Amino acid sequence: MTGTGSDRSPRARLRALRPESFGAEPTGERLARIRRSPNFADGIFQNPEPARRGPSGSSIEFAKVYFEKEGRASRAPTGTIPVHPTTLADLARPPATGLRLTWMGHSGVLAEIDGHRVLFDPVWGDRCSPFPFAGPKRLHPVPVPLAELGPVDVVVISHDHYDHLDLPTIKALAGTDTLFAVPLGVGAHLEHWGVSASRLRELDWNESTEIGELRLTATPARHFCGRGLRNKQHTLWASWVVQGPAHRIFHSGDTGYFSGFKDIGAAHGPFDATMIQIGAYSDFWPDIHMTPAEGMRAHLDLQGGGPGGVMLPIHWGTFNLAPHAWAEPGEWTKYEVEEAGQAVALPRPGEPFEPAGKLPADAWWRGVSRPSAHPWRRPQPVEAPAETPRPDLDLAGER
Repeated sequence: MTGTGSDRSPRARLRALRPESFGAEPTGERLARIRRSPNFADGIFQNPEPARRGPSGSSIEFAKVYFEKEGRASRAPTGTIPVHPTTLADLARPPATGLRLTWMGHSGVLAEIDGHRVLFDPVWGDRCSPFPFAGPKRLHPVPVPLAELGPVDVVVISHDHYDHLDLPTIKALAGTDTLFAVPLGVGAHLEHWGVSASRLRELDWNESTEIGELRLTATPARHFCGRGLRNKQHTLWASWVVQGPAHRIFHSGDTGYFSGFKDIGAAHGPFDATMIQIGAYSDFWPDIHMTPAEGMRAHLDLQGGGPGGVMLPIHWGTFNLAPHAWAEPGEWTKYEVEEAGQAVALPRPGEPFEPAGKLPADAWWRGVSRPSAHPWRRPQPVEAPAETPRPDLDLAGER
């Protein structure tokens, strides 16, 4: 019998069962370009410094830590996360200083810079997972419905993991006029989901594209990629520099700490603001996500070695993706910036701020979190008590 699909090969039938959220593998000229990349060797994209992608140590030990009862309780807020009631009218007013950032939760940020609107790593879906019924579920609602966000000039994607590249969000944005700036290979997913090739700007590390008066540059990061069951490492991961006529900003994407932050800062900085990943870290995967201490170090590297600009912590608070306590990234970051004398913005999800204006600095998470240990606190030097001076003895008078 023909014409019913029964004559399809086993491979074709398996492809038909592949979830749409897995996206598509690069083929044709896109794959040829990947193979020509100086960052592609031995059949995969390479990190700027060696990095273990999978958990290190014993999986049994990891399971003990992850499923321990008290630890599980600490990884969720104790109440409703205070989301800022941002409205379309709030975002319709141009920023007085020419630069405004709105953290939408996790790594999603709307950057209004020099008359342009850039949306980083938007995730409006309920779960960061290939399936709508399983996987990490968001801990707070999205601050603004996507349809009420207003026009966006360019959507910037750091890499293709589910908590950064979200199928329902991309499909909704595919029906708009926005452009997409993505690392090399990620365009295959977007085209599979309905984004036309003419709206893609697909870049290798240290390549740039012009959008209006903005210059966007994909810069190195220390991470990995993959959405399917077999991750071929055929899509790149990146951090991003966005430079306008008057302002410069940096988005780290996901990354472990590496010495290349100094090179990015020297080539493109200093920055008015950096958006730095400080959550979902663990001793089980130390090479691919930064702790808040490493995030602070990365920001300082980007600024030439000392405090400068404003740091916006990202990649925390919205999803439970690691064994650390839910509020720990906020507390640890607050400690690190105070130690370094660095300006930081700590907005509630959806709270717009201008880096050149008054910064949100309230530790808002404390109202909905359990007390947490502070293992990062550096011991203060203990001064020896001063000796009490002894009065001079008049030995002659005692005779």
